[in-house]
Amino acid sequence: MQNLSLHFPQGRIPDRALGTGVHRVVREASGTIGVGDAVPGALLVQFCLDRRGLWLQVPSGMRGIHVNGRPVRRMAMLRPGDAVYADGVEVLVRGQVGEAAPYATPRAGEEADPRVVLRGIGGRHHGRAFPVGSGCVVGAGPEVQIHLDAAHIGVQHARLSLQGQGLLLRHYSGAATSVVNGLPVHEALLVAGDQVAFDPQARFVVEIPWGRPERHESGMPEDGVITQASAPPQEASLKRWPWLLLAAAALAGLLSALLLFGAG
Repeated sequence: MQNLSLHFPQGRIPDRALGTGVHRVVREASGTIGVGDAVPGALLVQFCLDRRGLWLQVPSGMRGIHVNGRPVRRMAMLRPGDAVYADGVEVLVRGQVGEAAPYATPRAGEEADPRVVLRGIGGRHHGRAFPVGSGCVVGAGPEVQIHLDAAHIGVQHARLSLQGQGLLLRHYSGAATSVVNGLPVHEALLVAGDQVAFDPQARFVVEIPWGRPERHESGMPEDGVITQASAPPQEASLKRWPWLLLAAAALAGLLSALLLFGAG
C-alpha cells in the first residue's frame, strides 16, 4: 500500500504519513491527543503497517473502538477510506485516488458485467451488492439505484459508470463531493478495492472481477468487511499449538491403553 496517511477531521492534529511500522494514538495527561512512537500517554489504538497491509490494534481492556460504525475488540485490517472512532476521537485513513479525464465518457456499447458492484460496508446497506450495469445513480429520488436519506444528498447526487478498467464517479451538482479513500472528490476513476463514502453511514467498496492495481496490493479482504478480533497469520498459528499438543497427548494415551489391555 502506498501514500497512506491518518487524517483527523476535528482539525486539531496535523495529518500523519504512515510508513512501515507502528503508529500509536494516545491521550496525553493534558487531555490532548498525541500521535507517535514515543509520545507519552494512555494508549487508545495503534496502527501497524507491514507488507500485508494496515492493521488496527486495540489495547487489552479498551472498549468503544469502532471502524465504520462496527465495534472492534482486538484487531482489524483497514483499507483507505475507513473511519476509526476511539474515545471520542475520529481518525480517517487516507490513500490514493485515480484522476478522471475532464471529458472522459463511458465506452459506447460497453457490456454490463453483473460482477461489477458497489458493496455496502457499514450502515443500512452493509453487505448489500449494487450492480453498476450501464450506470448506477445515487441519490434521494425514487428512480435511483442506491437510495440515501441525508440532508446533503440531492434527488440525483452522483452517478457511477464503466470507464475503461474502472468506474467513473461524477456528481450532478458542481458543488457536490463524496469521499474516496478518505479524500473528498468531485469526480474520480475508481478501481477494485477503492472505498467511496457518500455519507458517514453510506460506505461502499468497489468490486471489479478483473485485475487489481498496485495501490491496493495488500492482501485485504475483497468484501470490505472488517474482521473483528482477527489475528495475523503468525499469531493464529501460535494459538493452534496448545490444541495440537493436547490432541497428540490424548492420542498417545489412547494407544498406550490399547497396547496395555491388548497385552493382557
